[in-house]
Amino acid sequence: MAEMQTFVCGLDAAIDVVGGKWKVLILWALKDAPARFGELKRALDGVSEKMLIQHLRELERDEVVHREVWHVVPPKVEYSLTPLGRSLIEALGPLGAWGCRHKERLEGIRNTPVEQSDSAR
Repeated sequence: MAEMQTFVCGLDAAIDVVGGKWKVLILWALKDAPARFGELKRALDGVSEKMLIQHLRELERDEVVHREVWHVVPPKVEYSLTPLGRSLIEALGPLGAWGCRHKERLEGIRNTPVEQSDSAR
């Protein structure tokens, strides 16, 4: 029997859903319209097919992304946000605004080598 997942707090639950390099970017790519796998792959420069599949499956499991399959030739699969996913996009908006306000500062910090103290050498 699988162990029940419990969260420490609401932030823990939210971070668990969006954790991973590509999940927030996948959600953001779906915010305006549904997209097919190839469209998402092109929109997310640098994501591997394996990671995109993995993250889409996890987002679908968490019910923030819906996967619709049309049984046509060739097969057509489209991803869209669920109502839960749309509410998550609303929550991510302020986080994205914070990132825009502090992006340059963060890039400067991240691109500056960290000096080691004498005790760390």
